[in-house]
Amino acid sequence: MNTPRKRRYFDWAATALPDIPVPRDIPWGNPSSRHLEGREARGALEDARSRCAAALGVKAEHLFFTSGGTESNALVLFSTLFRSPGDILASAVEHPSVSENCRVLERLGKRVSPIAVEGDGRVSPRTLEAALRKNPGARLAVIMGVNNETGAVMDLPGLISRIRNREGSPVHVHCDMVQAAGKIPLDLTALDVDSASLSAHKLGGPRGIGLLYCRKDLEPLYSGGGQEGGKRPGTENTAGALALADCLEKRLDPDTLRGEYEAASGRWKTLIHALRNLGRCSLIPRDRGEGDPRFSPWILQAAFEDIPGEVMVRVLDDAGFAVSTGSACSSASEKRPILAAMGVDEQTAFRGIRISQGWSTGIGDVAALVNAIGEILKTL
Repeated sequence: MNTPRKRRYFDWAATALPDIPVPRDIPWGNPSSRHLEGREARGALEDARSRCAAALGVKAEHLFFTSGGTESNALVLFSTLFRSPGDILASAVEHPSVSENCRVLERLGKRVSPIAVEGDGRVSPRTLEAALRKNPGARLAVIMGVNNETGAVMDLPGLISRIRNREGSPVHVHCDMVQAAGKIPLDLTALDVDSASLSAHKLGGPRGIGLLYCRKDLEPLYSGGGQEGGKRPGTENTAGALALADCLEKRLDPDTLRGEYEAASGRWKTLIHALRNLGRCSLIPRDRGEGDPRFSPWILQAAFEDIPGEVMVRVLDDAGFAVSTGSACSSASEKRPILAAMGVDEQTAFRGIRISQGWSTGIGDVAALVNAIGEILKTL
């Protein structure tokens, strides 16, 4: 009888392993109803909002529950349809929930321009200044906090400061913080962002619940009930909101965040060092170092000589390891626009895989992954 192969999970950037149980004893009424059951549900929902606000250090009235990061990003992007002028700037390495919706907006007549990135995948003061000069009609700038494929951490304090000091009409700054929350220090107030998106299932919570932080008024594209201050109509997910509050309280606790970051950094130093010693492996970008402060220690992109990324993903899957080639939201596509924007050549991008860890990843898991890759390189 064959013993089942142990699975080791290295695709946390797609979704985190469940860590927070969905609350069971929750009011089941509709939060918009006026009867007792509805009032109880409303009370639980607002309690969850207040807890999320406290964990994030923001005002509760600036938080709106959504179905996740994708919807939060879309709500901000499509609100520009009511602004004229309302040109959009978006970094060239945004998640598909931003980049693909920008293409839809272009078809609807909006002007969307990219903010180029350097070879490390980060927006720099130079590329931001060039985009601002070229697009004086920009009223929305979208720059993510941490890239979902490479782990590149944007210098948001410096970039946002440059946007604020720009002459002319103010620019709304929106940041996709899905890969940042619970992984790196996050202070939305100090960053001076106008809006930001978060998602529970990247934090160990359930799918189908997220947050839009928005301190400025925006006009939603669709309506249908007036829930969430009219920003996001539809019956609220009370259970999800309570679970998200649990996630944020746990993952954003300063001591927990610091400890998990240090542990993740240690594991990634070991992984990067081992991959470099294997041969036939190049990191993306090539100059990413052990403990490199430009990158989150939760995500790593690597390519293996003569082995397509999809092949490496399948072979590792057979060996009991879950990795990916990039964003799960664009897994059906062979194109790698984020790597292309970084100047990565097509062949290297074609061979790239994403390895991402989480708080329950152990150093033994990293050692087993390196050993498995080493064995694969001997045969492929």
